[in-house]
Amino acid sequence: MPKPIRKYFIAIVPEDPLREEISALKQAINDRFGFKFALKSPPHITLKMPFSHNENKEQHLANRLRRFFEAEKPFSLGLSGVGHFGMRVAYLRVDGPPDLPDLQARLVRLGKRQLGQQIELSDLNYQPHLTVAFRDIKKERFEALMNFLRQRFETRQMDVQRVALLKKAGSVWEVLDWFELKG
Repeated sequence: MPKPIRKYFIAIVPEDPLREEISALKQAINDRFGFKFALKSPPHITLKMPFSHNENKEQHLANRLRRFFEAEKPFSLGLSGVGHFGMRVAYLRVDGPPDLPDLQARLVRLGKRQLGQQIELSDLNYQPHLTVAFRDIKKERFEALMNFLRQRFETRQMDVQRVALLKKAGSVWEVLDWFELKG
């Protein structure tokens, strides 16, 4: 019998009302520009890019992550302004604590050592951000999109008290589990 391999990723998902506000911004981008791919996942700041994992070992994955995150302390971060990677990704800038890249690197090492995950190039060049549009951005509408974002988004602060494990369900990503930061 083949292993049921599924896709997962690990991310900081803002709490409401900020999550609702960013979801509304992503919907406004879709309504105005027709860019819909960012609507397939809740607003998030990725800590571990999508990876494949045996669905039968999902509980083992969750248990390892729970132990890892329970040792981490809650922290605050800011969302300040907009940015982009080329003309393919538009995002909200993340002003995180100085040790956020260290947290991400420790998580990647945990994945490699204890969960058998491969280290991806994106794992080594971590740039925290919150994507609001990607993949279906049309080059001729890119500047209009960036101006729209600059006009619509104001700086926000958020407290991070938990981290999410997300799982791909059809064409969308859903939160599968939450891990409290208790350190």
